[in-house]
Amino acid sequence: MIPLFRIAFWIALFVAFTMAALPHPPVVVNVWDKLQHMAAFVVLTLLGWIAYPRTPRIKLVLLLVAFGGLIELVQEIPALQRDSDWHDWLADTIAIAGAAAFAALIGRMLTRQPE
Repeated sequence: MIPLFRIAFWIALFVAFTMAALPHPPVVVNVWDKLQHMAAFVVLTLLGWIAYPRTPRIKLVLLLVAFGGLIELVQEIPALQRDSDWHDWLADTIAIAGAAAFAALIGRMLTRQPE
């Protein structure tokens, strides 16, 4: 089961980066930009959490935060005609933190020993 989640994680990571780097990405859902960022990073965080259970959680969180920052740096490239915005990175980071906290809570509930 874990290999399927790993494949899904890497596909989601590739799609997120590709959509962020395209000069004119297709509009999948026309909603608030920050909500799109948050949805993408919630999915990435939860997939990463499941796909890599032995990876230290803080490492996963920090790598995803760095990935969000990388996207904003790539969007600085003039030829891409994209707008880099630190608010996007902040939305990514908030989503990662929220998803990680949720996953940790669910994980503790599932591994809790009966009293």
